Amino acid sequence: MMSYGYKPALSEGAIKCPIFQTSTFVFQTAEEGKAFFEVAYGLREKQEGEELGLIYSRINNPDLEILENRLTLWDGAEDCAVFESGMAAITTVLLEFLKPGDCILISSPLYGGSDHFIRKILPKFHIRALTFTVGQSKQDVIRLVEQAGCAESLAMVYIETPANPTNDLIDIEESKAIAQHFSNQDKEVYLAVDNTYMGPLWQHPLQHGADLVLYSATKYLGGHSDLIAGACLGSKSLMTRVKGLRTFLGNMASPHTGWLLLRSLETLKIRMDQQARNAEIVADFLNGHPKVEKVYYLGNLTAADGRAMEIKDQQCLSNGAMISFDIQGGAHEAYQFLNSLKLIKLAVSLGSTESLAEHPATMTHIDVDTDLKTQLGISEKMIRLSIGIENAKDLLWDINQALGG
Repeated sequence: MMSYGYKPALSEGAIKCPIFQTSTFVFQTAEEGKAFFEVAYGLREKQEGEELGLIYSRINNPDLEILENRLTLWDGAEDCAVFESGMAAITTVLLEFLKPGDCILISSPLYGGSDHFIRKILPKFHIRALTFTVGQSKQDVIRLVEQAGCAESLAMVYIETPANPTNDLIDIEESKAIAQHFSNQDKEVYLAVDNTYMGPLWQHPLQHGADLVLYSATKYLGGHSDLIAGACLGSKSLMTRVKGLRTFLGNMASPHTGWLLLRSLETLKIRMDQQARNAEIVADFLNGHPKVEKVYYLGNLTAADGRAMEIKDQQCLSNGAMISFDIQGGAHEAYQFLNSLKLIKLAVSLGSTESLAEHPATMTHIDVDTDLKTQLGISEKMIRLSIGIENAKDLLWDINQALGG
């Protein structure tokens, strides 16, 4: 992965890919420019051995092309598109594969930004959202779609697993089966999976039947809290559509962001391995603390959890590095804990080298319907932790003193 797609000889021998900070690219001949545009705009297929030449950085740029090629290796995808944010990736996919009159079936909870766009923006385009939650069987969900009158109009199943911030697990293969149930010779219902919580190391949705996998690349992929980006991966045919809309929305990542992500990919596994080790230590500490009522962590699942444990064994390669917990009390006690932290930073986002803490109910998920938050257990006593790569003993010291220990 570290050298894939880059030829130093083409860049003055530079061992790392330079930043191609340019808006446009020079054609050798007018005929060459014509040929590049014909392929870029889908007016003809590429001939055998022909490459899409560089045209304009809204269409293609070496930093993004090399980055996208390397990202496909992690998920086993045919193609990839990188965006200026995770929400840019998500909204572009939704706008490309949904049209007025369609229905989208979503798992719950979702990240607050996704939830807002699907529930409050898509209805302006006459696109309806149906929600299913953890614990509903395949037949329950199929019945839900049929009773809502969406059997013919369902166009996409969109899930987030593990869910933010509860770590609830959704079965990817079962979600694909639901999508296939409503597919026919006239339409295919696609399955899109937000894999941000697990990153490309700990879960591979495409291997379990997903058509598209989405990331906020700001998180583990970037991993240093110094960039905003998103990514979408899938088959060549689907990604051609995604990239086509990206070209005309103009929401691709910048060359500099692409270059930063190329840097970050080289330490991705090292960082994520350390974060997972630290998270296990932190979760074990929280499990035994008298001021903690409940810990939401994949490593806490046992055979007694039944279906959740089966899903974890089936599709998760790690317990991850995200932990939520309910503190005894309510918002006052949660805020008191957050305000008392000295090492862990009080900030949203996740997956970076530094550990972060936030209050989902009044921050990342503030816009989620109040009744739904109650139903999902996103209460005012819940705190979400993103575990970084610090010394684990330092993290335990900080959490303990913030809890009044």
